Amino acid sequence: MASTSNILFFFFSIFFISSISCHKHHPLDPLTPFEFTLIRNIVRNSYADSNQNLAFQYVGLDEPDKPTILSWQSNPTTTKTPPRRAFVITRLHKQTHEIVVDLSTRSIVSDQIYYGHGYPLMTLEEQTAAIELPFTYPPFIESLNMRGLNISDVVCSSFSVGWFGEEKSSRIIKILCFYIEGTSNLYVRPLEGITVVVNLNEMKITEFQDKITHTMPRAEGTEYQASKQKPPFGPRLNGAAIVQPDGPGFKIDGHTIRWANWEFHLGYDVRAGSIISLASIYDLEKHKFRRVLYRGYISELFVPYMDPTEEWYYKTFFDLGEFGFGLCAVSLEPLADCPANAVFMDAYYAGQDGKPIKISNTFCIFEKHAGNVMWRHTETEIPGEVIREVRPEVSLVVRMVSTVGNYDYIIDWEFKPSGSIKVGVGLTGVLEVKGVPYTNTDQIKEDVYGTLLAENTVGVYHDHLLNYHLDLDVDGDANSFVKRNLEMKRVTDNSSPRKSYWTVVSERAKIESDARIQLGLKPAELLVVNPNKKTMVGNHNGYRLIPGLVVGPLLSDDDYPQIRGAFTKYNIWVTPYNKSEKWAGGLYVDQSRGDDTLAVWSLRNREIDNKDIVLWYTMGLHHVPCQEDFPVMPTLSGSFELRPTNFFERNPVLKTKPPKHVHWPNCTTKT
Repeated sequence: MASTSNILFFFFSIFFISSISCHKHHPLDPLTPFEFTLIRNIVRNSYADSNQNLAFQYVGLDEPDKPTILSWQSNPTTTKTPPRRAFVITRLHKQTHEIVVDLSTRSIVSDQIYYGHGYPLMTLEEQTAAIELPFTYPPFIESLNMRGLNISDVVCSSFSVGWFGEEKSSRIIKILCFYIEGTSNLYVRPLEGITVVVNLNEMKITEFQDKITHTMPRAEGTEYQASKQKPPFGPRLNGAAIVQPDGPGFKIDGHTIRWANWEFHLGYDVRAGSIISLASIYDLEKHKFRRVLYRGYISELFVPYMDPTEEWYYKTFFDLGEFGFGLCAVSLEPLADCPANAVFMDAYYAGQDGKPIKISNTFCIFEKHAGNVMWRHTETEIPGEVIREVRPEVSLVVRMVSTVGNYDYIIDWEFKPSGSIKVGVGLTGVLEVKGVPYTNTDQIKEDVYGTLLAENTVGVYHDHLLNYHLDLDVDGDANSFVKRNLEMKRVTDNSSPRKSYWTVVSERAKIESDARIQLGLKPAELLVVNPNKKTMVGNHNGYRLIPGLVVGPLLSDDDYPQIRGAFTKYNIWVTPYNKSEKWAGGLYVDQSRGDDTLAVWSLRNREIDNKDIVLWYTMGLHHVPCQEDFPVMPTLSGSFELRPTNFFERNPVLKTKPPKHVHWPNCTTKT
């Protein structure tokens, strides 16, 4: 059978190579189902005697080096397409393997065992297997019986355990369970006091605890399914028709999207989710596309909860490195998640067995007509004239939603004709709550680490801190980071009736330590500029970061979660480009110790002036839950903007033609 399998694999590989030779991949295209299957066969064949124990934890594109990509982009018709490679992380015999697979030669380029701290991304399959274990575990069943609970109404979920200074030698997760009798909103009815620890290497329960806490929040008023709601209902919202007779104003070629004056590549990664690459904008005056963003994506999301008690202290999640934003991506609902004019794209990832798995409608791309104004002016000062010019704003949005446990994250990349890129995140879903004996705040005499939202229900305080990897290439890859401080100056020479004014004092970062910034301490503009290119009047071409919600960690520097999440200490970091520095929390985050993070890399204090640099930006919020967040949280949004600053010679949308107006027939109001 082994020889037959090898023969079939050989013919499949030949067929695959001949088939992909007819289709020219973009070098940054995500891996295809065919490629996942090929990778699986190549890796499994190299471990033919151990396939039963081989688990694929991560399979992603090993993107070519940046100079190779830029060389190919400058002349894709004549430049040879870079070879396709995949980076694979597997678990085999309790060891983590890092494997690079060359798809063109059907061979393994390298295979190394990782001996450091931390473990790779958890797969959905191993989490599913772990949460099924309690249902055949006698002590767990006995605990349910003691509480008088029906086991058929119990649902369990997996939780990463973090690291708190202890020595660990195995991959473990904790299993917490919930009760769904009377509601599908499982997270609002936790089984307090019951904790199950599962060893993922052995896939068995190694610890069990029951503190016999009988307090459980009620199910009444927690259901969110529309089909189960009862009168009275809220206001009915009228729909809005979006009609585009000529079809969408954008074109999709594979994963390359062209719209208005923008061109960019949309990728997918099982850890990062959406990845925007090679974003360039067309300059009417220079008659060419100009580079703006080489690569942008969410690098990590740190969600520490603020309850230090035994049942909660470990809940300090790193959603990308532990669970995967792309792995947790959900199918988008037409006409609900996305408007009627949206176009959808699917994505694929490798399951634990290496086989490709499809996520339908992972992305939607649509033109946004939100009633905003791109620019306007009304002039009434000219005698005998009233001049009014208005240009409505239309933008292009790329959207993805990732549901990591109880929270749903809506991730938007919005491109504007003015040259701005607005990056937004919406938080919705269900709060993580704990059951308490209190029914009114008057009864609370101690710190409960959260807000009483309903009877017996506390929403625990927590943070959402998102770190973005923004490899800006402003008109080229040699860039500098500039902080333009707004400083007050006193008028002391009696030259003016004024006593003071403010002016701009610029600082250009030379080394990494110069660019570490905690926002909110003093007013400043933050720019990435090309020090080698200027406008006609002498300003350096640049792009400005307009921050969103200004937050920073409130944990002490020596607290173990903060050691692991030290990349959140500063809102801004700037590092020289390094292909291997992709994840702010490190490559292996599960049970990591903070020794491979952005904060550690930056200690080298490398030169960043007039270099190929990467801007790392952390935004987010400190979440103090309120009753309006319960039982399902209305979307709370935040955003930041990358805005051209002396990049163009003048307003780039001055001559933009407005959309054709739709003329409605005259309406008569009856009285």
